[in-house]
Amino acid sequence: MRASLIQIAVDEGESVAVRRRRAASLVRAESAADLVVLPELWTTGAFAFDEFDGAAEPLRGPTYEAMGAAAADAGVWLHAGSVPERDIDGTLYNTSLVFAPSGDLAASYRKIHRFGFDQGEAVLMGAGRDLVAVRLPETVVGVATCYDLRFPELFRGLVDAGAETLVVPAGWPERRRAHWTLLARARAVENQAFVLACGTAGTHAGVPQAGHSIVVDPWGEVLAEAGADEEVLRAEFDPAKVARTREQFPALKDRVL
Repeated sequence: MRASLIQIAVDEGESVAVRRRRAASLVRAESAADLVVLPELWTTGAFAFDEFDGAAEPLRGPTYEAMGAAAADAGVWLHAGSVPERDIDGTLYNTSLVFAPSGDLAASYRKIHRFGFDQGEAVLMGAGRDLVAVRLPETVVGVATCYDLRFPELFRGLVDAGAETLVVPAGWPERRRAHWTLLARARAVENQAFVLACGTAGTHAGVPQAGHSIVVDPWGEVLAEAGADEEVLRAEFDPAKVARTREQFPALKDRVL
């Protein structure tokens, strides 16, 4: 299976509309992939809290339209990262969109763990409640977002839902980059699953981003890792390795809790 993680840079001088068109163009260029992934809140920047309200859109808004069309044109499964979604009751959510190669919306996921403690996303956005797993022809994808990576019980729930590949778009800050790599590998090892973690480049509201998108196999081996700047990280992996790993080293069968 071929994956492309688009580590797009968020330039504060670039409008959301222009970045949306650029992201769609980058997706279309990855037609050789099976699965393409964009980062968290790439339309605004994950730390651009003041932009969330003004840039919020309905689920089937302009990003939905642009990414659905790009997925269909490229003929790929597309995890289009996340956007600030405004629900009909006015609540904002950090919502991920997953599209089938037809361009149809296959799933959406509202981020469960909001970052910021008593500020930022934690107070500006509502919390999602539902775990989301999407069945692709080759694998079952479990969906999580950024700060979720710190909560292993969420990933256990995704494994119970059948997940074999864990996709994590993020806007992770450079100052905690060591945690990003460590946690991605830990979630892969403990769940005996592939982890595809796609970060952003650039600076969000003065916060330098970690970049370093990463693809990890079920044994914790890093198959591919990006640098700090904008790039497309491409990797090939064998989804059948999940079943082989779980059979060879059946630790998940010993779960008690």
